[in-house]
Amino acid sequence: MRSENPTQAQEPTGSVAPAVSAPCLATPHSSLLTPHSFSVCRAITSAANSSFPFAFRLLNPAKRRAMFALYAYMRVTDDLADEPGEPAAKRHALAAWRAGLRAALAGDFTHPIHPALVETVRRFDIPAQYLFDAIDGMETDTGPVRMQTFAELYPYCYRVASAVGLACVRIWGLRPGVTAADADPPAEAAGIAFQLTNVLRDLAEDYARDRVYLPADELARFGCPPERWNDPASANDFRELMRFQVARARDYYRRGVALIPLLSDEGRAIFHVMHGTYRALLDEIARRDYDVFTSRVRVPRWRKVLACGSGYFVKWGVL
Repeated sequence: MRSENPTQAQEPTGSVAPAVSAPCLATPHSSLLTPHSFSVCRAITSAANSSFPFAFRLLNPAKRRAMFALYAYMRVTDDLADEPGEPAAKRHALAAWRAGLRAALAGDFTHPIHPALVETVRRFDIPAQYLFDAIDGMETDTGPVRMQTFAELYPYCYRVASAVGLACVRIWGLRPGVTAADADPPAEAAGIAFQLTNVLRDLAEDYARDRVYLPADELARFGCPPERWNDPASANDFRELMRFQVARARDYYRRGVALIPLLSDEGRAIFHVMHGTYRALLDEIARRDYDVFTSRVRVPRWRKVLACGSGYFVKWGVL
């Protein structure tokens, strides 16, 4: 049994495959397709109704376009897993998407975002394994979900969040003298923190879709199975469960902060916005006394605007 001290909960060694590069071969017509492809990626990003793309403005045009491509790829992948339908059909769609990605990396484009995505992978030397990891993570969401231990939850969080963050770091850039070996551990930790926050925010929504991401052994330890989460008689047990989960997420946020001084000025700015927004979401969950059932927990819009604005001060070296 894991210790109830979240700082002693260690991620499973070797549970996540190391990232490896895949070949990216240009085709004669790829240079003609790429500008349109980036336009498609930007349109997909704009239609996603997310506040994070606003922070992309902190990046120079080349990096901003790359983030549009990466975001669009993740958006399409997530939609394939979350769209209505039978689990088998969604897994089939993701398998086709995985095959399409492999073909695109070899120069055969079958989706409008492929040229921009491949150009981004090539230009910023992003290990293609991160993109495949994301598909593997989303595949978990195609049907009912039950996690038995944190050792099962951690690889899921890595695939759907940390892998994306590791790709982002390649785009944002590092300070001179800093290597990926320096930046990857805190970047991975930040992704785990972000996804643990998402899990806590979405408890009610996910349970309604037969998805329970909180580890079963921890639910048993606190005497709080999913069917009792919103039961007034179990309110104290639920609070204790949530305090433990929030404390663990905060530990990963603390680890992720170590990434800040390793990033380029632009990278520090955009990570400041993302880290601050997600951390504020976790704080809001705790402020509401862990009530994630009455209404969806959100960071107030003014705080998001303030976070984005402060990103420029970070970029300019004022903060």
